[in-house]
Amino acid sequence: MKRILMILFLVLAGIKSSAQVPLEGDITSDLTLSASNTYLLKGFVRVQPGAALTIEPGTVIYGENSSQGTLIIKPGGKIIADGTQENPIVFTSEFNREGSSESPSYGDWGGIIILGNAPINVPGGTALIEGPGDVYGGSIVNDNSGILRFVRIEYPGIAFSPNNEINGITFGGVGNGTTVEYVQVSYSGDDSFEFFGGNVNCKYLIAYRGWDDDFDTDFGYNGKLQFLLGIRDPQIADVSGSNGFESDNDGSGSLNEPRTAPTWWNVTLIGPLADSSTQINSDFKRGMHLRRSSQNKINNALIMGFPTGLLIDGSTTVSEAIAGNTHLNNSIISGTRKALDTAKTNGSFNVFDWFTLQHNGRIYADNSEILLSDPFNIDNPNPFPLNGSPVYTNAAVPPGDGFFDTTANYVGALGKENWTHGWSSLTAIVSDVKDNSPVIPSGFSLKQNYPNPFNPSTTIEYSVAKAGNTRLSIYNILGQELAILVNEFKNTGSYKITFDASNLTSGMYIYKLQSGSEFLSGKMTLVK
Repeated sequence: MKRILMILFLVLAGIKSSAQVPLEGDITSDLTLSASNTYLLKGFVRVQPGAALTIEPGTVIYGENSSQGTLIIKPGGKIIADGTQENPIVFTSEFNREGSSESPSYGDWGGIIILGNAPINVPGGTALIEGPGDVYGGSIVNDNSGILRFVRIEYPGIAFSPNNEINGITFGGVGNGTTVEYVQVSYSGDDSFEFFGGNVNCKYLIAYRGWDDDFDTDFGYNGKLQFLLGIRDPQIADVSGSNGFESDNDGSGSLNEPRTAPTWWNVTLIGPLADSSTQINSDFKRGMHLRRSSQNKINNALIMGFPTGLLIDGSTTVSEAIAGNTHLNNSIISGTRKALDTAKTNGSFNVFDWFTLQHNGRIYADNSEILLSDPFNIDNPNPFPLNGSPVYTNAAVPPGDGFFDTTANYVGALGKENWTHGWSSLTAIVSDVKDNSPVIPSGFSLKQNYPNPFNPSTTIEYSVAKAGNTRLSIYNILGQELAILVNEFKNTGSYKITFDASNLTSGMYIYKLQSGSEFLSGKMTLVK
C-alpha cells in the first residue's frame, strides 16, 4: 500500500521517477541505454568487437570517481550516441547529481576512449592507448566506430597514473567512417580532445575550460576538422604547458608515415589574456604549438589572448612550413605578449613574413579590435563577432569536397550561424549579425616608403579612399609593435609621414596600414 501511495504521489506531483542503473564490465552484445534512466559508469567499461552501445537522446551517464569510470570503445565495437539539439546526451561527474555532498571538479572520472582500426604511424601499425592500455590501429581508412553527435562530456580526464592520464575524449586510430559532430568537453583534467593517429573527420567541437591542451594531435592523425572553439580559464593550466593546439608527428619527432597532417578550417581559440593586465596561470604557453615534424594545414583561425600566438618548433617543422606542408592561412592573432615565435629553427626563416605576407595573416595588438561580443567572460562567454569585425574580411573559402561548409568564408569558428545553441552549455552565445553582412571597411592604398633602404628616416605615403579611422604602425620581424605613427580619423585624401628610426638597430622592419577591417603591409630596411 505504501509503495502504491508513493507512486501515486509522484504522478500527482508531476515528478518523473527514474532508476540509477550501474554500467560496468564488458559489453559483448548490443545494448541500449534509455533516457528514462540515469547510469553510473563504474570502472573500465569496454564495448567489445562486434557489439554496439546505443545511447538515446537526453540520456545522462555519471562517471564514478572512486573506480575511475571510463567508457572504452574497442576496435570493431561501436558507440551510437546520437543526441539532438534539444536533447543532448550528457556524460558528467557523479558529484554533479542532485543532492551530492561534493561539488564536481576537474578529472572526477575517466572520460571516453574510442579506438579503431585506422592507420597510425607507430612501427608495426598498432599501439597501446594511454590509460587503460588497450590496443588500437590498423589499415582500414574508412573504419566506422559509430556516431557521436550532440554530446557533452563534463569533468573527465582523470590521472590514471603519473604521466599517463585519460583525456576528456580520446580518439585512437579512429577511421573516417565515424561521425563526430557537436561535441563539447568541459573541465577536463587533461587534454579536452586528443587524436592518436587515424583520420576521423569532426565538426562543431567545443573545448571549455580544460586543464591541459584543447586539441592535441599525434601518431599520424590526418583527418579534417571544421568549426572548433576553445575557451580557457585564466587560472587553470597544466605544468606541462597548456596550449590551444599541440601537434606532434610522434614523441621523438620522427618522419614515420602517415604523418600527422590534419586539415583545419574555422577555429577560434580564446586564451587567458583578456588584456595586458590580466593575471594568468604561468603554465599557459601558446595558442598553437606545432612541433616534432607535424604538418598542419590551418585556415581561417582566430587566436586571441595567449602568451604566444603561434610557435613553430624544431628544424624539421620549420622546413615543413617553408615547403608549404604546414600553413596558417588567412588567420588572425590578437592580444598576445608575442604573436609569433620559432624554436630550434634552421636558416633564416622569417616567421613574420611567412604568416603575414605569404599566408595573409593579421596581427592585432588588442583583443578589443576583433570586435567579439564578450569572449573573455569565463562563466558566460559569447565569442560571436559583431558587425564590422575583421573576421569578416580577408578570409578564405573552404574547399567544396563534400565535408567542409563552403559558406564559412570568415575567420574563426563563429560567423553566420550559432551552432552552439540548444545542446551546448554556452547559453550566452547570441548572434549579433542580423543580416550576415559586415560593415564595409574604409578603402585605402599604401605606396612604397622612400628611400628604402634608409638611414635614419624614411617617408611613408598612403591614401584614404573613404573617411574613417586609420592606423599606421611599425613592427619588427618578430611581430612586435615598435611604434604607432598614425591612429586617428582621416578624411579622404593622400598623406605622408616620416618615420625616424634613430633609436633602432640595422635590419628589416614592417610597416602596416589598417583602415576599418582591412590592412596592407610592406617591408623596409634600415642600414646604419
